[in-house]
Amino acid sequence: MQERWRVEVSADEQTSAVFETALGTPSRAVFVCAHGAGGHMDDKGMLVVSKELRGRGLDVVRFNFLYRERRSGGPDPMPRLKQCYAAVAEHVRKTVQPEILLLGGRSMGGRVASMLAADGMRCYGLLLLAYPLHPAGQPHKLRDAHLAQIQVRVLCCNGTRDALCRRDLMERAIAPLSDRWTMCWLDGADHSFRVLKSSGRTDVDVLAEVGEAVSSWIVTLDRASSQDAGADALGRLRALDHPSAGR
Repeated sequence: MQERWRVEVSADEQTSAVFETALGTPSRAVFVCAHGAGGHMDDKGMLVVSKELRGRGLDVVRFNFLYRERRSGGPDPMPRLKQCYAAVAEHVRKTVQPEILLLGGRSMGGRVASMLAADGMRCYGLLLLAYPLHPAGQPHKLRDAHLAQIQVRVLCCNGTRDALCRRDLMERAIAPLSDRWTMCWLDGADHSFRVLKSSGRTDVDVLAEVGEAVSSWIVTLDRASSQDAGADALGRLRALDHPSAGR
């Protein structure tokens, strides 16, 4: 099933979005997937990722940032990007009322989602595809200052040939976050998840690897959620047994 939406971002601005259900059985989870700086919600990269993840049991929402909706030049400033993403996420909450809400996206879109999560936006987890740790050719300009503020669990998929994410720098950036950050390195893939013919792999193979990683990660999210719920329940029971402890 597919629904096309018009989402209100401000009193005089709307953007386009599309909601597509999982292929097969009904889903408990919705992934809000934002496009990269040079893309849009219906570009090839977004469509193939959406199809792969829907085949893995996720509902997917794609949308345009306002600059793309206006068909203007480069991306809006980060506050405007965050405003647009937050409006779409809130629309999903109200319209779909998902049990599990995952935020993220490709490249810049994932970075916007990560900054919202660092600001405290509620979600079940972050799914970052080709996170742009630094501009191409400028590894000294790291975009990692906010990562330690993210309190939800993260799955990040980057190619080992990604010019915007040097592996050693990413591994150093996330080393203190290993309790909640899962890194999936896609062997031979570039920033667009494409591989060289000489690698012996295909772009389809890479997408399947992303899908497998997401499926496995969702299982760990469920386990972690159950453990957290059990810990909360145990804490409440202990408080009842020892009411003075909370005074």
